[in-house]
Amino acid sequence: MTAPGTGRAAGARGRAAEVPGDATGPRGRAADLLVAGGEVVTMSPGREVVTGAAVAVAGGRIAAIGPAGALRSAFPGTPELDASGCVVIPGLVNAHQHTTADPLVRSMIPDDIDSQESIFDWIVPLHGEVTGDDDELSATLTAAESLLRGVTTILEPGTVAHPLRVAAGLAAAGIRGRVGRWGWDVPGAVHALPAAECLAMQEETVRALPPGGPVTGWVTLVGHDLASDELFTGAAELAERLGTGLTWHISPGRADVTAYARRAGTRPVLHFARLGVLGPRLLLGHAVWLDDAELDAVVATGTAVASCPGAYLRLGQGYTAAGRHAELVRRGGRLALGCDSHNAGDAPDLLRAAWLLAALERDRDARPVLRADQVFALATVDGAAAVGLGDLVGSIEVGKAADLVVLDTRDPAWIPRGDLATQLVWGAPSHTVRDVLVDGRVVVRDGRITTVDVGTLAGEAADRSAALLRRAGIDVPHRWRALPGEEHIRGAGG
Repeated sequence: MTAPGTGRAAGARGRAAEVPGDATGPRGRAADLLVAGGEVVTMSPGREVVTGAAVAVAGGRIAAIGPAGALRSAFPGTPELDASGCVVIPGLVNAHQHTTADPLVRSMIPDDIDSQESIFDWIVPLHGEVTGDDDELSATLTAAESLLRGVTTILEPGTVAHPLRVAAGLAAAGIRGRVGRWGWDVPGAVHALPAAECLAMQEETVRALPPGGPVTGWVTLVGHDLASDELFTGAAELAERLGTGLTWHISPGRADVTAYARRAGTRPVLHFARLGVLGPRLLLGHAVWLDDAELDAVVATGTAVASCPGAYLRLGQGYTAAGRHAELVRRGGRLALGCDSHNAGDAPDLLRAAWLLAALERDRDARPVLRADQVFALATVDGAAAVGLGDLVGSIEVGKAADLVVLDTRDPAWIPRGDLATQLVWGAPSHTVRDVLVDGRVVVRDGRITTVDVGTLAGEAADRSAALLRRAGIDVPHRWRALPGEEHIRGAGG
């Protein structure tokens, strides 16, 4: 399979900043906004950091990068977003983020059950009861929280019953997204369809969300051992025909390895290789439990992997025993970062995911070490390539989309200033996100989202959460007993 816009070097369509002391943009051309005065982490192929810089935004794209004074002269009278003293980074790319059901029951699934019980006793029944209104609200909440943490692009890996409602929710918040439909053909399962019908619905979603908009369609299967060979091969052929990407889950824990030994007499990724479905269009969610031959196949075919370290730790899936994601990077393979779901990774915080991966791999004492600059690339340029957007986002380059994040360095997390890559990963400073732009539009300003009313969303979420749990017949266990204040009187006069 060939890949849509996944160029191995980031910035296939953009140019690195030219900063010899003058602006890179043509003098006199109109711009919509200057993000001025910051330290710009470009993540361009040369990994330049431009100090005292401005980024000119025109028509949603980056028109120029250069010294602030020079760009003010080149684009006179342009409104400015003052980033003086701040760090400006590319919008972060979350390559595996569930947006439905889980956001309405966050922190409600017990943390002392295994992943299979969490999925099949909780998440699947809840998904069986979600409405279109639930899905849209969940997606809006996820997008808003993501933007406030500096994430400007998310790939929803397919547990979606109402994909157009999810797309509407993401668009309302102003995030960039890839969205597909629930895809499995397990007889009798929630939202399951025969392979041919499932593929037809996948195609309908991709065609309804065409390229060009901020939210576009992907082919998405649940994966694991929950799809027939007909569905796997049909999905790969469909993605090729539509010129889009596809994703499914595999081997976050031991279960898929055992299932494929029974099903096919081999390991999961080797079975996919036999089917001919590996390749640069495919993004495998997780792929933690791989053996040598599977890792060889992933590298050789250019298949990408989305690593969600928070989920593997939260669900006890054995990453420290089996994970080989750093080895994949060292061998030139394609890796991105994800946060999974609100009851696995628990928060769509990609800098926290970067910290977790770096920490897990550092503790292995493997050589060479997976450095902070490499891990930050996974959250930006490499993640963009993995979701088929390497020519559009992931770096700050002329011609690319103006997806920018301004980090407020007045926060103590930035005092004193150290090596930028080290501080961005090991400091995990998502709490210092001040401003966020997507396609040149300011969607977070001074730490507040500008596109939706979070207070209104909170009230609706509380009502919808309670109703969803009632319909699914689930009671949430609480470890601590809540007491009204008048029943808990201690101290003076008690």
